[in-house]
Amino acid sequence: MPIRVLVADDQAIVRMGVTMLVNSSDDFEVVGEAGDGAEALALATMHQPDIVLMDLNMPGMDGIEATGRLMQMPEPPKVLMLSVFDTDTRVLATLHAGACGFLLKDLKPDELFAALHSVAAGCRVIAPDVMASLVRRAADQTPIRVNGAAEKLSLLSQGERKVLALVGAGMTNAQIARSLCLSGASVKTYVSRTLAKLGLDNRTQAALIAYDMGLVSPGPTDEVQR
Repeated sequence: MPIRVLVADDQAIVRMGVTMLVNSSDDFEVVGEAGDGAEALALATMHQPDIVLMDLNMPGMDGIEATGRLMQMPEPPKVLMLSVFDTDTRVLATLHAGACGFLLKDLKPDELFAALHSVAAGCRVIAPDVMASLVRRAADQTPIRVNGAAEKLSLLSQGERKVLALVGAGMTNAQIARSLCLSGASVKTYVSRTLAKLGLDNRTQAALIAYDMGLVSPGPTDEVQR
């Protein structure tokens, strides 16, 4: 059964191109096209797509507000933002609103297909340039803590390193539990213990360490170094 996709973009020619591309694969089916955030909400309620490919900057209700409202649905779709590069603040607002990822419109067709598959599987997908910018932002905010944590990385067990890598890949505790065949409580313990050993305060700092130490490499989909 194909993955059901809703395309939301205020530019008709872009919307048409994305729709044709997505429909060219037997793995996907576009079930609706929206020209703004409000229409995306209405069509998502009507068609119940698995994924919404959402443009960030649209007139009226933009992609961030539309994403937040979609997350309030009883069974919300996954949202993958597809846009030109924006400020770090706007990208973070997108992710905080509930989007599973942020891709740039200059991506290749196979990268889009890979991203859609990853998002459908519950993973987070962030374009390499966007991820690099977010990592630099985090590094500028906490350079001393990050440098100190890197020196302590050898203190981690193999299991803790695996969990740290998946945190860096943007996975939630539930997704990590499924990936490693662990209970949610075990993953929570792993994460807490890892943060404590590295002297970190939160998952954002842990994700920065994972990237900085090569445990996960940014790409159209995050690749964990196992």
